[in-house]
Amino acid sequence: MTATPSLHAARNQLPNIRPRSRGEELAIWWRELDKVLLGLIVALATIGIAAVAIASPSSAADLSTSKETLDPLHFLYIHLRWLVVGFAAMIFVSMRSRTQVRRGALLAAAVFTTLLLLVPVMGYEVNGAQRWIRLGMGVQPAEFLKPAFAVTLAWILSWRLKDPDLPVVALSVVYFGLIAGLLMMQPDFGSTVLFGGVLGVTVLVSGVPIQRFALFAGGAVALLMAVLLFYENGRNRILSFFSGGTEFDQVDLAARTMRAGGWLGTGPFMGERKMSLPEAHTDYIFSVIGEEFGLLVCGLIICLYLALVIRVLSRIADEEDLFTVLASTGLIALVGGQAFINILVNLQLFPSKGMTLPLISYGGSSTIALCLSLGMLLALTRRNPYLTREGPLWAERGEEM
Repeated sequence: MTATPSLHAARNQLPNIRPRSRGEELAIWWRELDKVLLGLIVALATIGIAAVAIASPSSAADLSTSKETLDPLHFLYIHLRWLVVGFAAMIFVSMRSRTQVRRGALLAAAVFTTLLLLVPVMGYEVNGAQRWIRLGMGVQPAEFLKPAFAVTLAWILSWRLKDPDLPVVALSVVYFGLIAGLLMMQPDFGSTVLFGGVLGVTVLVSGVPIQRFALFAGGAVALLMAVLLFYENGRNRILSFFSGGTEFDQVDLAARTMRAGGWLGTGPFMGERKMSLPEAHTDYIFSVIGEEFGLLVCGLIICLYLALVIRVLSRIADEEDLFTVLASTGLIALVGGQAFINILVNLQLFPSKGMTLPLISYGGSSTIALCLSLGMLLALTRRNPYLTREGPLWAERGEEM
């Protein structure tokens, strides 16, 4: 009986097959890449640089003391450094195969879930919440867990193609329950809502019967009621928002700041109301944009986020691989959901959540984590022009799409 030759040996017998050079791999990556999606990302990041620049003086003044006066553009300089690192990470991830994205996300889910478990023991407090852990630098595990969670859910829910009897929804809910419990200990109700939204969207798209999804939605409402009953901080924020308390005052100030510039804005660095805003460079940066660049630019930003969501959904509309569809849906729900929660807060339509505006707000961990999410989306939405295993980038590695 003759042994079957290995893939490596078979390739050695074919003189016309050679490893691709780095330049060829880059050329293939660029040909496969969704350049419209990349353009939308760059457009939002460019607006973000201008927005952090105009918001930085307000936040720098708030943190300045009698002993130390921060440079008015202090936060812009830091934001630019993080953005360079984030874009480098995004490009690196976008060049990975779908198999590599899945494996990397599963590893990240294991690592950052473990770190989330350690936050109550080793974490430190910032602005009244214990969400950070020090690993040479301050890291917020929940931010990095978000994209890993979306891809891990897609992987679990895609198991049903191999065995329809597997309790994939129950396993997904259990994993979410673990994360939600750890987040509420910090407390971080905003991220818990975002994780829950990603879970709901991914489960719905996975094709579960509508009756089961109705039960799932009922459970989500029950959890929300439990938060109102037992989570004092969240209850106070919600009640304060509707009754006109301190939280409402902040949101009301943000909405008035945004309207102060009218349609065309006061002009860069000319706004005055922003100087009274808390967290002008993060949570309320959309209002700062409204005051200095005008409501027209705010509308443009909303259109860019809508275009980002629509572009991803249209890109996967004819995709046959269930994992790719679910992972892309979960990731864009994560990015789009965070954007529109932040915008609704600034429009005085939602209680304050302490959530940044993706690609626009200043951030360290949040910027890197977001760029990783977008890198995964760019990798998952690449269109492979080859239909055989001799396809680009992953052919020489013997990986499966």
